[in-house]
Amino acid sequence: MVSKSLLVSCALLLSSLVLAQQPANRVSLPTRKANAAQPKSSPAQTPNAAAKRKSFVLDVVRMAVAMPQPDPQDRLRVLSSAADVVASVSKPMATQLAKQGAQLESELISSGIKPAVSVMASGQVDCKTTANFVEALPANAAQNAEDALLGAISTCPQQATEPARLKLEAALQSGVLAPRALMALMERVGQNSEWSQQQFTALFSSLPSEAEKSRAEAPNYAAMYSEMAPAIGKDAARKAGVSFLDWLGKLKQGSERNLALNIATESMKSALGDQGYQQALASDPVAQSVASTAGQPGEVEHSEEENVSVLHAMQQGGADQSESLAKLPESLRARQAAADGFAAGTEGHAELARRYFDTAFSSLNEVWAHRTPEKNAAAVVEEVSEAAANVNPIEALQRAQGLQDPTAQAIGMLAVARVVNGQ
Repeated sequence: MVSKSLLVSCALLLSSLVLAQQPANRVSLPTRKANAAQPKSSPAQTPNAAAKRKSFVLDVVRMAVAMPQPDPQDRLRVLSSAADVVASVSKPMATQLAKQGAQLESELISSGIKPAVSVMASGQVDCKTTANFVEALPANAAQNAEDALLGAISTCPQQATEPARLKLEAALQSGVLAPRALMALMERVGQNSEWSQQQFTALFSSLPSEAEKSRAEAPNYAAMYSEMAPAIGKDAARKAGVSFLDWLGKLKQGSERNLALNIATESMKSALGDQGYQQALASDPVAQSVASTAGQPGEVEHSEEENVSVLHAMQQGGADQSESLAKLPESLRARQAAADGFAAGTEGHAELARRYFDTAFSSLNEVWAHRTPEKNAAAVVEEVSEAAANVNPIEALQRAQGLQDPTAQAIGMLAVARVVNGQ
C-alpha cells in the first residue's frame, strides 16, 4: 500500500506548480489519441518549477511501480506505462523499468501467452537486453512475439537482425506466421535478396489452413502483398499472388474478402503487368476463378466504438447531466462523465466537475471489475485519469489512488503523471 504521507507530499509539491496556472480551454477530451486536442502552450517554466515537476513525476512513477500486481499481464502494463512516462525525465529509470518489463514479456511469450502490451516495442529497451530477448525467444512463439520483434528490428537492427532472421525463418518452416515482423526484416535485409524472395513466397504458401478463422487478417495480408510485390521480383510476386488467391478462395463471400481480393488482383497486375497477370492466372484454375469475382465492394469491418463528446458537454451551460449518465453502460458512463467533468472544470464549474469525476471514477471500479480481454479497461482508466488531471492534477491523483484495484490505481496515477509531465 502506498503511504499517505508520500501521496500528500506529492500533492503539496504539485500544488506549488499549479497555483499560478489558469485552466486551458479545450474542445475535446484530452486523451492520447491522435485526434485529441492538445493543451495550449503554457508560459515558460522557471527552473525551480521544472525541477518540482520532474520530482513529482519521479515520485508518482515510483509509487505506481511499487504497487502489487499479482497478474503478470497487469505488471507488464504498469512497467510499460511507467517506462514511457518517465523516459523524458530520467532515462536511466526508464531503461531499468523497461528491462524489467522485457524480462516479464519474455517469460509470458515463452509460456505461450501473448503479452497484452509490448515494452519491447516501446523503444525504451537497451540493445543488449534486446539481443538477449530475441536470442532466447522460442521460434514457435514468434507470432505471440510479433510486436516485440518489430520493436527489436527497428530500434536495434545491428544486434537484432540476424537472430530475428533465424527465429522467423524457423517459425515459418514450422507454419508459425509473424508476417509484419517478417516484412520488416525483408526490408532490412533487402527486398530483392534471395532470402527475402524465398520467405515472401513461403509466407503466402503457409497462410492459416483454417482460413475462415483468419478472415479479419485477409486485408492485412493483402496490404503486405501490395507493399512488397513491386520490389520482390516478378517470379516471387507471381508465386505468392497465386497462393494468396487460392487461400482467399477458401473464405466465404464477404466485405473483408472482397477488399483483400481487390487489393491483391490490382497489386498483381501492377507487379506483373497485364500479360504476366493473365499468365499467372492461367497456371492455376482456382486462382483464376477467384480473381474473376474481384471488383465487388469491400471494407474492413470495425466494432462499434463508444461515442463521447466534450463539445456537446460544453454546450450544456453547466446543467447537471448526472441523471442521463446513470442510464449509460459502465464504460461509456465513465468516459462521458470524464468528458462532462473536463467541460465543467474548464468552464469554471468546479463543484459540478467534482460530481462528474465522482461518477467517472466510481464507474471505473465497475469497468475494471468486469474487464475482459476484448475490452481495454486500462485505456478507459487512462482516459478518465488524464481528463481529471487536466482539470485538477492534485484531485486526479487522489482519485486514481482511491480506485479499488492496485493495477487500476497504478495506471491511473501514471496517467496523471503523464499529463503533468506534458504541461
